[in-house]
This record gives sequence, structure tokens and C-alpha cells, in this order.
Amino acid sequence: MTTVGLLLAAGAGRRMGGPKALVRPDPDGPTLLETTLDRLLHAGLERVVVVLGASAAEAEPAATAAGATVVVANDWDEGMGASLRAGLRDLAATAPPDVDAALVTLVDLPDVGTRVYRRVLNAGRGLGPGVLLRAAFAGTAGHPVVLGRDHWDGVAATATGDRGARAYLAAHPPRPVECGDLATGHDADTPQDLPGASP
Repeated sequence: MTTVGLLLAAGAGRRMGGPKALVRPDPDGPTLLETTLDRLLHAGLERVVVVLGASAAEAEPAATAAGATVVVANDWDEGMGASLRAGLRDLAATAPPDVDAALVTLVDLPDVGTRVYRRVLNAGRGLGPGVLLRAAFAGTAGHPVVLGRDHWDGVAATATGDRGARAYLAAHPPRPVECGDLATGHDADTPQDLPGASP
């Protein structure tokens, strides 16, 4: 099974004080965007698509330097749904026929690392384009989510506002992949959420 990464990093990060893609948890270290891309590539994904919006021009050089493909969601301020739609529609139009699924994740998950991505990817091996998986952390659903190609159009059609794929996944429950022994899965909404980020 061939899976591509889909990294949603388009938001303005109003509570963070700026776009999360550009945030550096350590002032001398990499941005959240650079860290997440590095983790995805080390998990074995050969192709990653990054969806940018707010400050796309500032974030794009780092994404392309890491080898990612950039998609800009011009309606990013609508919420996560706009980013997800833009990414899935780009994949539907450009992904080779042998691509079975997309591993969808967010840029603001500081302790979700390579081991989480690998576990979720391994759980999907051999399941083909109908696969639907979702990482769980102590039983709570989180990210990443693996969306088989058969589901891309349906998710894109129902993704609105900040709900992302929530409505579609409620109607088509994904198989959970427990990762609570590896991470909390908590997102970072404010600068206070950043300390303790792990590599």
C-alpha cells in the first residue's frame, strides 16, 4: 500500500500569536512545520503535501526545502475544512494511481512523533484504498488519520469550517490505532502549550 502524507498547516494561529507553521518552540531550533515534515519523512513517507494559507509565502521555502509539495488554500480562514478540501482535491488530481491513502496530520502536535506515524502506517499495510484509521491517545481520537483513496471525495465534500473530516468519520467510523503509550496527542494552541515538546 502506498500512502502519502498530508500536513495541514494553513491557520493563522491567533491564540498562538502567529501562524503555527512558523512557530519555533526553541528560539534557536526548527519551526513546527520543519519538525513535523522531518518526522513524516523519517516515518517512511516518500511524498508529503503541505497545505499552507496564512503566511504561505514565509512558510513555503522551508516546505519545499524539505522536499514537500505545497498547496495553498486561499480560503484558509474558513477553518480546517478548507485546508483538508484543498489537500484532498490536489491529491485526487495529482496522485499516481498506485497511491492508496493519505496520512493526514496537523502542524500543531508537538509530541506526536515518528513512532506514532509509523505505528499508524503499519496498521494500514495491505488494507488498500478503502482504509480508514485514526490514532487514539488513551482512547481519545486524534491525529494522524489515514484516509483511503475511496474516501477522499466524500471527505472533501463534507469538510466545512473547523470540523474537518468529523462529519464523515462520524458516519464512517475509522479503526482506532492506540498510541497513548507514545504521545499525548495534544495540540498546541497557545505558547504555554509548547514547553516539553519531544523530538
